[in-house]
Amino acid sequence: MSWRLFLPKTVTVLRQGYGLADLRADLLAGLTVAIVALPLAMALAIASGTAPAKGIITAVVAGFLISLLGGSRFQIGGPTGAFVVIVYGVIAKHGYDGLLMATLMAGLILIVAGLARLGTLIKYIPDPVTTGFTSGIAAIILVSQLADFLGLKLAAAPADLIPKLQAVWAARDSLNPAAALLAAGCLGGVLALRRWAPKWPGFLIVTLGAAGAVWALKLPVETIGSRFGGFSASFEPPRLDFWSWGKVEAVFPSALTIAMLAGIESLLSAVVADQMTGRRHRSNMELVAQGVANIASALFGGIPATGAIARTATNIRAGARSPVSGMAHAVFLLVFMLALAPLLALAPLAALSALLVVIALNMAEVPRFRLLLKSSPGDRAVLVVTFGLTMFADLTVAIAVGMVLASFVFMHRMSRLVAVETGEQLFQRDVEERGSEAPYAPNFGLPPEVGVLTFRGPLFFGGATVLKDALDNIGARKRFYILRFDEVPMVDPTGAHALEDFLARSLRDGGVVISGATASVEASLRDAIADPLIEQVQFADDFEAAAAIATAPRATP
Repeated sequence: MSWRLFLPKTVTVLRQGYGLADLRADLLAGLTVAIVALPLAMALAIASGTAPAKGIITAVVAGFLISLLGGSRFQIGGPTGAFVVIVYGVIAKHGYDGLLMATLMAGLILIVAGLARLGTLIKYIPDPVTTGFTSGIAAIILVSQLADFLGLKLAAAPADLIPKLQAVWAARDSLNPAAALLAAGCLGGVLALRRWAPKWPGFLIVTLGAAGAVWALKLPVETIGSRFGGFSASFEPPRLDFWSWGKVEAVFPSALTIAMLAGIESLLSAVVADQMTGRRHRSNMELVAQGVANIASALFGGIPATGAIARTATNIRAGARSPVSGMAHAVFLLVFMLALAPLLALAPLAALSALLVVIALNMAEVPRFRLLLKSSPGDRAVLVVTFGLTMFADLTVAIAVGMVLASFVFMHRMSRLVAVETGEQLFQRDVEERGSEAPYAPNFGLPPEVGVLTFRGPLFFGGATVLKDALDNIGARKRFYILRFDEVPMVDPTGAHALEDFLARSLRDGGVVISGATASVEASLRDAIADPLIEQVQFADDFEAAAAIATAPRATP
């Protein structure tokens, strides 16, 4: 294991040299991101079913550690919209202590995954799966914000989508026109600022403007102070009294979901940062850092955290040069939390719900969703099934079923690449493509008792049936066979087993030589086929060498 895979980018930056100009740039970028993250952290915590201060605590503790220990220069960590649905459900089912347990366990899972070097495997999750579950989460967030957006009075807000919609509909008579108008104005304000003043901190401007309007006009809308009894600026010492061994089994599925989502989103964010800057992140170190950060967040009473794509992009655009900007962002948030608590309590919930509507619209990836709906039937099925299960079942189930379905789609496609062709079939195709006047050599110029079979595509379990049927349907047997493996990239045990029966029959009558097999393919065949059989098979580097073996006097008795 190379120790360089687990070297934080902070160490790399300091080794390369870090000056006063770099510090100034990072402090300015950190302040910019903190201004963006402040209202967002509160809104995400409230949407997750907990107090707004928990969101800032998470951004401070986890955000600092993700930047300090992470494998990306520019990653900004904290609570994200993807966790809203999961956190809300865990709190509703297991209580807040259950959430802290799940977050800590997820941190441990992420550390193990990073040390096991599983970070590179995240890239194998197909786009229809990621788009399906992020779009499903976005839809759930939109529904969850209807109550605060419209100022409805809900006795209880269920975690599941359909009961939540039913509860919103049942509370329709409690609509608060002032809250609805304020939320609509905030939504329009954020979208307008994004279009005409994209460099301005739209979230903070709109939140402050809404708080000022509520205070000046005495609008009858709920604020952080009225719902939560003020804004708690306390930063409690770490504790572990929430842990209960009796809850471990019940909470583990939620921990696994949190870990999976944290890993996926953080590495996607790191990839986006790489694309924007031309740098390269260390995926396994990033997972370890995410694990440490989530453990620390749980100990300080926070919620799950991961890399935030939008805030990371803001960090880069603000001129960040190193992970110091992310650590500075966490420090600035801590200062804001301690110094501005009375002002933060004035933030109206309708305004914060408007911010989450914007986040949900960004997560929905509508153009990408539409594009995938126009793709192949298999990809459409994966997208729709993952999207539907995310909304109406469970995120863990959605990802698991989506991945299994995507795997079957992939195997089906790969199986269609498997082909076995005889020399005569190749000649016939050549005549059809190039015309009957084209010169040719029947059976590649070899004697009729020598058969040539050309294999194309991966010989794996998905195409084993195709391979076996093709070999079984070969007509008159030859005394010697050349198996051309030049276009076979891999062989798995199932594919080798499908080939084994053919080899046994052919070796009883004469001989077999395999040409053009790569070293890895030859090794796979030798590992998967019984020694008494594979030892009778000869291997040649190319077709010419195989032809020489096949036509040697001893090969054609």
